[in-house]
Amino acid sequence: MNVATKRRQARLKRQARVRRKVCGTSARPRLCIFRSAKHIYAQIIEDTTGTTLVAASTLCKEVVEDLKGTGNIDAAKAVGTAVAKKALAKDIKEVVFDRNGFLYHGRIKGLADAAREAGLSF
Repeated sequence: MNVATKRRQARLKRQARVRRKVCGTSARPRLCIFRSAKHIYAQIIEDTTGTTLVAASTLCKEVVEDLKGTGNIDAAKAVGTAVAKKALAKDIKEVVFDRNGFLYHGRIKGLADAAREAGLSF
């Protein structure tokens, strides 16, 4: 196995470990994060029905218009603010944070801090 395959398998193991404990309900849906090298995505998901309630990413026009790049911490903070504003518009105030197997630092931490500052609690 090459290094990339081992890294991916390690993330999937962490994801499964986190997902065993984290489940979104109608009272507290799950804020799920995915990051790639170029973009970062955030969704608020209700697991009981399997529906996505709110979504934001660096591909959204309202998020990317003021940014220099899409793969940095500033972009992650913009996505966190956008997803929090959309959630508050739909009267979602509390969520369960799902880091999706990614380590909690850098862009993941920036997105989470920005969402907390914008009014979400987790």
